[in-house]
Amino acid sequence: MGILSGNSKDEPLHYGEVFDIWAASMAAKGFISGYRALKQHAGDHDLKKIIDRCIDQAELEASECDKLLQSNGIVPPPELPQRPEAKLEEIPPGARFSDMEIAATLSADTAVGLVACSQTMGKSIREDVTMLFGKYHVTKAAIGLSLLRLNKEKGWLVPPPLQIQRPEAVHA
Repeated sequence: MGILSGNSKDEPLHYGEVFDIWAASMAAKGFISGYRALKQHAGDHDLKKIIDRCIDQAELEASECDKLLQSNGIVPPPELPQRPEAKLEEIPPGARFSDMEIAATLSADTAVGLVACSQTMGKSIREDVTMLFGKYHVTKAAIGLSLLRLNKEKGWLVPPPLQIQRPEAVHA
């Protein structure tokens, strides 16, 4: 039997794993707070459903990462305070985020989250940590697909320059 080949939950976390799990919890808690605020700005019903999915996912990630940290003797990052409720109509037009801006923010956050999950999976030596972040990666990919479809349906997608004319292939 090789080194660290027992039950991965009994293996020590290395410093990179500790930092990544702690940072994932802190990011998730920030997303919970931020997405709750963005939901108050959202007017589109379909967008609000995706925001709820993002909040639910962030709550799950924060909870599971905190549990993993605590079981390894590490204090997790603090929870952020609850925001007061606001009605969409009460938000001044100049201060309100548009649905298109919210969808773009969620899309960018999801893309960054996919990269962060991949990096954590790549540097982890504990199988349970790799599986946990693999689970988050799959969920973020599904949310990203939902956001892409929503952005296309609503006309919110701003594509990069498209290659309209392709150069002819040169045959040697």
